[in-house]
Amino acid sequence: MKLRDIISGNFNAAEWEAKGYILPKFDRAAVAKKTYEAPTWVHFGGGNIFRAFPAAILNDALNTGKYDRGVIVAETFDFEVIDKAYTPYDNLSLLVSLQSTGTIEKKVIASVTEALKADYQFKDWQRLVDIFRKPSLQMISFTITEKGYSVAPADLERGLQPVLAMGKVTALLFERYIAGALPLTVQSMDNCSHNGDKVKAGVFAYAEKWVADGLVPSAFLDYLKDEKKITFPWSMIDKITPRPHQKVQEMLAADGFDDNNYIETEKHTFTAPFVNAEEVQYLVIEDNYTNGRPPLDLGGALYTTRETVDKVETMKVTTCLNPLHTAMSLYGCMLGYTLISAEMADEDLRAFIQKIGYIEAMPVVTDPGVLNPYEFIGAVINRRLPNPFMPDAPQRIAMDTSQKLPIRFGETIKKYIARGLDMNNLVLIPLTLAGYARYLKGIKDDGTPFEPSPDPMLQELQTIVAPLEIGKEDQDYSCLRALYSRADVFGLDLYEAGLGEQIESMVKELYAGPGAVRATLHKYVSAR
Repeated sequence: MKLRDIISGNFNAAEWEAKGYILPKFDRAAVAKKTYEAPTWVHFGGGNIFRAFPAAILNDALNTGKYDRGVIVAETFDFEVIDKAYTPYDNLSLLVSLQSTGTIEKKVIASVTEALKADYQFKDWQRLVDIFRKPSLQMISFTITEKGYSVAPADLERGLQPVLAMGKVTALLFERYIAGALPLTVQSMDNCSHNGDKVKAGVFAYAEKWVADGLVPSAFLDYLKDEKKITFPWSMIDKITPRPHQKVQEMLAADGFDDNNYIETEKHTFTAPFVNAEEVQYLVIEDNYTNGRPPLDLGGALYTTRETVDKVETMKVTTCLNPLHTAMSLYGCMLGYTLISAEMADEDLRAFIQKIGYIEAMPVVTDPGVLNPYEFIGAVINRRLPNPFMPDAPQRIAMDTSQKLPIRFGETIKKYIARGLDMNNLVLIPLTLAGYARYLKGIKDDGTPFEPSPDPMLQELQTIVAPLEIGKEDQDYSCLRALYSRADVFGLDLYEAGLGEQIESMVKELYAGPGAVRATLHKYVSAR
C-alpha cells in the first residue's frame, strides 16, 4: 500500500477502506489542473501542522463536492521537506488522527497540488511569480512559527532578493502590484497572538526600506496600505501536532502501509509521509478578504470578526487551556512526572486543573460565542490532555514559565479585581503561584533533584528563594516578598492584589519537607 498508487489508480480501494483508510472523494487530477491554471491559495510552510490541519480541512471541503481548487505549498526554510516529504509521494500524505481512546483514524490528504521551493536559486521561484500575477489568487497563508516573521537588518540590505520569509513574500507581493495592484489577503495561521499584525509588520519593514532606497515606487506601499486591496486578518489556531510517532509508524506498517519511513533533514526537521496529530482542532479566522476565499468553513474552520478571534484567543490563553497546562507542569515536575497524559491519571492533578478551569477561571471568561468555554475546557480535560499518543512533557510546558505567568494567571487576577469579584474564590490559582517558589528550588517532592526548565529569569528568581530550605523549621520566609511583589513576573504586585500573604502561607506548607507537595496539593484540591 503506497500513496502514489492512489494517483496512478493501480490500487485496490476496497483493501484500503477495509483497513480503515479514508480515501479522497474528489477527482484529484481535475482539481490539480484547475488549481494550476487558476490558483486561489498559496500556503507558506510545508511542515506537519500544515498537512495535519489547513491542508486537511481543505481536503474535507473538496470531499463535499462544493469546491474545486487545491492548495499550493511553498517552503521558505527547509527545502529538503519538499524533496523528501512531498515530491516522492506526489504531494499526498496520510493524516493519522490520534484519538484519546488510544485508537487512530487514517485519512489520505490529496488537497496539495503543488509543492514549491520558495527561493531564487530554484526554478520554482518563477512559478511563484506567475502565481502571484494571477487575478484568481485569493489568499496566501503561513505556518512558519512566530520566529518566521522576524526581520533582520542585514536582510533588509539585500534589496529585492532577501533570504528571510517576510522578505520573499514582500518581493512576491511586489510582483502582484506590478501585475495590476491585484487584491489579496495575507493570512497568518500561526499560533501567536494577533498573528496578522506580525505578518503586516514584517512585510511593511521590507516595503518601507525598499521605497526609501528607491528600489520600488511609493505607490507599492500605498497598495499594501489599501485595505480594499490587501488585508492581514487575525486567526486563532489550536491543534497539537507532534513529531511522527514510532507507535503510529508501527501500526501503519502492520497494516501494510509502506510509506511509513521517518525523515530527519539536515536542518533537523522531523517529518514523514504521514503526519500524526491530536483529534481536537480549532481554526477561527477573521473574515476580512478582498478577493474571495477558499471555503475552509466546509472543513470546519470558523469565520468571524476580529473582535471574536481576539475573544477566542483570550479564552484559550488566559483561562481555558494555557493556565491549566502551566499549573500541571509545575506540579508535575515536582511530583516526578514526565508525561502530561500520565499526570491526567493522577486524581489530585486532574481535579487541580479541572477546578482551576471550571471554578476559578470561568467567572472571568468572556464567551466568544463561536466556541463554548465549558465545552472547550471539557475537551481539554477529557480528550486532549489524557491522550496517550501525545508525548508532551511537563518539562517542556514549564519552559519560560516566568514569561507566561503574567498572561496565564495575572490577567485572571486583574479581572477579579476590576469586576469586584470575591477574591476568596481564588485558592488553586494562588496554590499554582505558590508552587512556583517551590519549583524554583529544583527539588522533587521525594527529595531528589531535578533540572528546572530553561527560562530567561531562572537564575535571578532562584537567587530570591535561595535562603529557603526544604524541611527546615522556623525559617525566615521574608524573601518571598521580593518574588511575589514582582509585576514583571506575575502581571501585578500580588500583595497589592491581596493575595501575597495567602500565597506565602501555602509556600510554607510546600516547604515543610518530603511529601509536602503532594500533601498540600491534596489538601487544597480536596477542600475546593
